[in-house]
Parts: sequence; structure tokens; C-alpha cells
Amino acid sequence: MYSSHSQDYPPKQPSPPPSAPPQSYYQPPAPPQSNYQPPEYATGIPVAHKPINEKWSSSLCACCSDVPNCCLTCWCPCITFGQIAEIIDKGNTSCGVQGALYAIISTFTCCGCLYSCVFRSKMRSQYGLRETPCNDCLVHWCCEPCALCQEYRELKHRGFDISIGWQGNMERQNHGVQMPPMALGGMYR
Repeated sequence: MYSSHSQDYPPKQPSPPPSAPPQSYYQPPAPPQSNYQPPEYATGIPVAHKPINEKWSSSLCACCSDVPNCCLTCWCPCITFGQIAEIIDKGNTSCGVQGALYAIISTFTCCGCLYSCVFRSKMRSQYGLRETPCNDCLVHWCCEPCALCQEYRELKHRGFDISIGWQGNMERQNHGVQMPPMALGGMYR
């Protein structure tokens, strides 16, 4: 009754198929190699920003090179700041709004320089200007009128007519060509 073949009891189960390696050992295939590198990585400098290496067009203490601006800035710095901020902000806020904010901050906290130094930093990054003679906040803290006069002169040097604001400068740049008004949902005829 017994067969001559020996069998193990219980019968052996078939061995399971080999399993995938644990997740920690899995490495996705390497992407194909290419010599192309995007420009922002090739140089290490983001494309949207200019390198900071340009000198200011005039020194911090050259206030008397533009006497009318120097007098205006000494007697009413909120006007000069408003004009500068409108140009640096590319017309997003008006000269009057920026000047009023500066005047309110200066009146109630005596720290309008902390607000104006933000715009000096924006201006430096837009034009790639060096942070000289020291930190932007320190320049505005120690010599607010001189800093505002220097920024005003820099914008004039770059071709802006500060007195006409951002919109006026853009119209002048486009040789007085204005875009026709756009219709608003059929209301404008």
C-alpha cells in the first residue's frame, strides 16, 4: 500500500515568486545625459535679476549738484520720496499715496526712513546698483535727505523725468502714442 517513492508529508508548497526589492533599494532609471543646461543654471545668476556691480551715477553727498531737489527734499521729503517710489514701483501706486504714507509714518513714528529704505533696496535690485557706502537701512537712517536726493538723481540719470511720474514717462518713451480706450462690455461706444 505504500509506494516505493518516499513522499514528505505534508506536501511541500510551491515556493513564492521572487519579490521586488524593498522600496529603499529601488532606484529609478537615470535620465538620459545631455549637455544642455538652462541659462539660469549655467551662470548661477537668475535671468530675471541683474548682477550687482554698477556704480551709482553720483555720490551720496553730492546733494548740491541738484539744488532745487536738495531744497525740496530738505523741506518736504515726502514729495521727493513719493516721486521716487512711483517710478520704482512702476506706477502701481501714485506719488501722492506713497508720499502720504511716508508723511504719516514719519509724523507718528519718526521712522519714515525704514519705509524709504525698502524702495532703495528695490531700486538697487532693478538697476544692479551696489549697496554703498553701507547697508540701505543705515544710509536712510543716518542721512535720509542725502539718500533721497541720490535716488532722485539716479533716476534722472537713467532718463526719467521725475516730475511727470511713471505714466508720463511711459507715454514719452512711446513718443506720445497712446493706446485707444478699450470697450468695457459694450458700454463704451
